[in-house]
Amino acid sequence: MTAVVDTDFVGELSSLFGRKAVFDSAVLSSLSIDRSGWEPEGSPVAVVFAESTGDVSALLKAAGRFGVPVVTRGAGTGLSGGAVARSGEVVLSLERMNSIVELSEQDQVVRAQAGVITADIDSAAAEVGLRYAPDPGSVAISTIGGNIATNAGGLRCAKYGVTKDSVLGLEVVLADGRVVRTGGRTVKGVAGYDLTSLIVGSEGTLGVVTEATLRLRPAPASTDTVAAFFGSVGEAAAAASAITAAGLQPSVCELLDFACLRAIDAAEGTALSARGNAFLLVQADGAGSASEAALVEQLLEPLAAYVERSVDAQSADELVRIRRGALPALERLGRVLIEDVAVPRSQLGPMTDRIERIADAHGVTVATMAHAGDGNLHPIFVVPSGEIPAEVWTAAGEVFGAALEFGGTLTGEHGVGLLKKQWLGDEIGSEVGELMHGIKAVFDPRGILNPGKALPTR
Repeated sequence: MTAVVDTDFVGELSSLFGRKAVFDSAVLSSLSIDRSGWEPEGSPVAVVFAESTGDVSALLKAAGRFGVPVVTRGAGTGLSGGAVARSGEVVLSLERMNSIVELSEQDQVVRAQAGVITADIDSAAAEVGLRYAPDPGSVAISTIGGNIATNAGGLRCAKYGVTKDSVLGLEVVLADGRVVRTGGRTVKGVAGYDLTSLIVGSEGTLGVVTEATLRLRPAPASTDTVAAFFGSVGEAAAAASAITAAGLQPSVCELLDFACLRAIDAAEGTALSARGNAFLLVQADGAGSASEAALVEQLLEPLAAYVERSVDAQSADELVRIRRGALPALERLGRVLIEDVAVPRSQLGPMTDRIERIADAHGVTVATMAHAGDGNLHPIFVVPSGEIPAEVWTAAGEVFGAALEFGGTLTGEHGVGLLKKQWLGDEIGSEVGELMHGIKAVFDPRGILNPGKALPTR
């Protein structure tokens, strides 16, 4: 659809929202992009800083009357271009909707507005001995609404699953401004279609999530950490597969390649790359964490060049910090294009080998980190600065194709957005694509919600 933006619409925004509607070009520019590096065409008309579900409803009603597209935004930490706003669109910011509405220790649930930082939910849960299990790499800066929009994963996915596995219910504003609630606060529930799961991961194209009811879990009684260095990424991937094959289920199983280790060394003055060409971090939690970590250590010792097990909380934190320090270290080297594919866990080794061959063939720099416990890889293309060169996009396309060849997916947790739209049809096919467009038409018949994102091109 083509947005018709006129002075009447701008005037209505001013009348409805007062200072909550901002038209300053500098603000619009800063809030029209996310961390994907995708450069939008033109500039949005305005940004509305919603402070309540009522504000969201009012904006969508007005946008519907004037046919103006709306792009919903949390913290702007997305990596797929899902929050990029273009000419003629309005940005709906939920960053001010940042209250934890309720936390029930008895029911082990929390109700939080969409703009709450995800780490704050986990911190609030920790005060009563609970935990919000999903732990995306951006946990300290991303919002729960954004996590829900992309079905974010994270370090603890290997044991606790992704965001959808902790979402029990949602408050959603539909494209016409109606407010509906899906799901509830029970762990079980099969009354009618599962609209909650449908909306999770829909990237703001079906409705605007304003509040979520989330499942909490008991905080683990203990956590034990094992780290190992290997001669190659393939060996580290094989070791991760061996952990799964042994029937162990660690909460964290993360892999870094040699390029990541070198970047950390350069940033922090460490000598990690001298220990090996790949790093594997494994954490076990719960009452049996010590015995499980011991089994992991025994399994890794004959496979690895070096194995270290934490002896206290400080040493565990130092090992985890290696993994969390990888992306900031790579960002010091230049502009990064952070990709996100997933393959069956048995194909993790072959996929990492293929990524290395693709990078060599095109002469591009790629550093790979992975949630090895669930087969989710993040090949990170590093360029000095400026525009992403054509050879990087070509290599990225080959990485996506390889993931599909190995029985995987284009995106494990970042979403499709604008970045991967051109390849989506290769994964889902035309018939499934039409079904998705049909669902979109039911929820958003005028096509005003985050248009052009998440769906394959017709």
